[in-house]
Amino acid sequence: MGNHHVLNSNGIDISSKDTWHALTTAELPDGIALTHVTLLELLHKQEKLDVLVPLTDLLSATDTLAGGLLQQVYELLIQHSSRLGLWITANTDTDALPGLTEFLLAQALIVIHVPAFTDGRGFSFAQTLRQLGYKGEIRMAGEFGRDQIAYLLRAGADSFVLNERVMQSDFDIAQAFNALASAHAGRSSANLPMFAGA
Repeated sequence: MGNHHVLNSNGIDISSKDTWHALTTAELPDGIALTHVTLLELLHKQEKLDVLVPLTDLLSATDTLAGGLLQQVYELLIQHSSRLGLWITANTDTDALPGLTEFLLAQALIVIHVPAFTDGRGFSFAQTLRQLGYKGEIRMAGEFGRDQIAYLLRAGADSFVLNERVMQSDFDIAQAFNALASAHAGRSSANLPMFAGA
């Protein structure tokens, strides 16, 4: 996963300061985090890490937080981590998020994975999280396009995981973060979430 960079909402590369590790699972997409860790490695480490876990693995078939063994594993992760965050995949139903509000609001970071350029659910996830009152960091990862970055910022995203190919292209990545910087109703549209009232 070392072929990715994390950029903040101003397009500044913050990769060297990023401390998040994705928990390794069979479904872990490339680029969720710059580094990953297995559950066994995490349990044996002396220091506590910032760890991202997949939301889908914590849910029951009815899109509620699972109990039993999964709850015990999650509590074990809490004990062995300095901070826990989530990554959301496209097969998570956006409609399930309001039922998990309290749980989601407690997370330091939520990474939204976009599986394909044509998949617009990342916008819905970010917007729904902000409408629920989530104040933590929303990070976009996956196959979103450079031309979507400004719109994802307006939907509520704070940071982005970009692969090396995008970073080394001829396109000035800073342009993607300033594409909607024109004024809108007396305010910078870059600072106005798309769901905010006028």
